[in-house]
Amino acid sequence: MGQRKDIDGSTSVPTFYGSELRWKREEAGLTLQQLVEGSFYGPSHLSEIERGTRRMPAELAEHVDKVLGTDGFFRRRCEDVRRAKRRGHASYFERVLEAEKHAKSIEEWCPTLIPGLLQTDAYARALVRAAMPLAPDEEVEEKVSARLARAQLFEENHRTPMYWAILPEVLLRQPILPPERSAEQWQHIAEMARRRRIVPQILPWDCGPHPLMMGAATIMAFPDAPPLVYLESQHSGDTIEDPALVEDYRRSYDLLRAAALPPEASLALIEQAAEDGRNGKLRS
Repeated sequence: MGQRKDIDGSTSVPTFYGSELRWKREEAGLTLQQLVEGSFYGPSHLSEIERGTRRMPAELAEHVDKVLGTDGFFRRRCEDVRRAKRRGHASYFERVLEAEKHAKSIEEWCPTLIPGLLQTDAYARALVRAAMPLAPDEEVEEKVSARLARAQLFEENHRTPMYWAILPEVLLRQPILPPERSAEQWQHIAEMARRRRIVPQILPWDCGPHPLMMGAATIMAFPDAPPLVYLESQHSGDTIEDPALVEDYRRSYDLLRAAALPPEASLALIEQAAEDGRNGKLRS
């Protein structure tokens, strides 16, 4: 067995949970494989839980409690971990937070806003404040920080998913920020595209009827699990796993992608929007 790297359980609730789990497992003299035997989960899943990077499913927690004789401890603490992981996010978004960390591809369409994974600090703050005009500043900051933290997916040392975003051209023409802040937002997207972290496409404002006109959709695929679709409205969200419905959304997204401008032409428009913002101009 190679030398292990200690987990600092003081850094967060999930890492504390994971360090306790590993402590009890090793105290019992069990390997990861031995502990998951009899469950529907693999040792890699359990390893990620021990490192604090993946949540513990309730059924696996019950299995662990039974094998380790921990009298329901890990099952009872599951909700603590879930609350910690979704801090700053709505409860219905919990599954998406977990899923996007393990996705091999993420494809987004939002007809009215720049997707959360691409937002700058100023853009995210404007949206949160608009949705919660009477919220105290600390609550707004918590939500903004939580949203920006999701973009760690695109850091150089992270296993970056293939991320594709289709953005309506109207976003270039009707910015919600002052010109200089709008320029920062579009430059941020352009830089991510130039770094090969994302692929953005612009859907022309005059493209006519197109698929997914009824609302936003996010399609995620995984190396070790079936794909899912996430749908969101102002105060709720829902995940879809039914294979037939997922396939319907996949087909609609592919048709929408075909209606959008090619990536290079899209990037040129995005960079022009950034330049216009720096010059204090609004695209016409």
